[in-house]
Amino acid sequence: MARAFVTGVTGYIGGSVARRLRQGGYGVKGLVRTPADGERIAALGIEPVVGRLEDAPLLSRLAREADVVVNAASAGHRGAVEALVEGLRGTNKTLVHTSGSAIVADVGEGEPSEHIFEDDTPFTPVPAKAARVALDRFVRDSAREGIRSMVICPSMIYGRGLGVKRDSAQVPRLLQESSRRQAGVHLGRGLNVWSNVHIEDLVELYSLAIAQAKPGDFFFAESGEARFVDIAVSLSRILGFGGRTFAWALPEASAALGEDWARYILASNSRVRATHARRLGWKPKHTSVLREIEEGSYREDFASHALAK
Repeated sequence: MARAFVTGVTGYIGGSVARRLRQGGYGVKGLVRTPADGERIAALGIEPVVGRLEDAPLLSRLAREADVVVNAASAGHRGAVEALVEGLRGTNKTLVHTSGSAIVADVGEGEPSEHIFEDDTPFTPVPAKAARVALDRFVRDSAREGIRSMVICPSMIYGRGLGVKRDSAQVPRLLQESSRRQAGVHLGRGLNVWSNVHIEDLVELYSLAIAQAKPGDFFFAESGEARFVDIAVSLSRILGFGGRTFAWALPEASAALGEDWARYILASNSRVRATHARRLGWKPKHTSVLREIEEGSYREDFASHALAK
């Protein structure tokens, strides 16, 4: 049986990928922080290993013992990535590092941008994302050291998770704030655009890349895009507010969420195209975050919550 080791296995991406690997016949080990977390993932057939990203010897050993390693715990934890690379150096085994399309985000003000990035488009990251871009390059460069390394760079992810963590980050956060404000929330004018991808399609890209990608490959993951003001309208509708929206002032949002989240996640533009993934044969089935909000899992979850009341 092929063996996989996954960090971030209790998270939204890592848990979803780990479960897909398990369904594909892999024996999967996952790094967890506590025995209680271990019990949760063991119920999905994943073998837990208690430890932390700072435990470099443990990570190196677990990576060396696996055939496939997926790092989905932290896109910016250089020490953990270095430990995984150390364990895999010279083995020609697979390392998939999870980044995020915020690496090409602008300094957000809720205004639109015409800049669109394909996988090979040169760019200079904003200072806040420079370290993450350097880490992505470190992973890809490790292909020269006998590692089948690659980077998958998801855009805004939506949909119901397949592992122990059900929700992603951006849409649920906006849903929560919209419920509190009794109006769909966007930052500034909300004309900024992010590409997006459904979690089920993203998991299929991981599976395809593990099977077919070349050492050093990089993959944006997207299957559509949306303006944040349109997301706000869709959230407003399912919450029963009739499409009413609220423009959250950037200073107030930054104070509540933190500068990074406000400017580079919710008020920025991150428009990418998954040219390499589609060339590999990736065919996403979900193409609209707005449809998922109004007709899919978010509406279903809200309806279930309302009935429970």
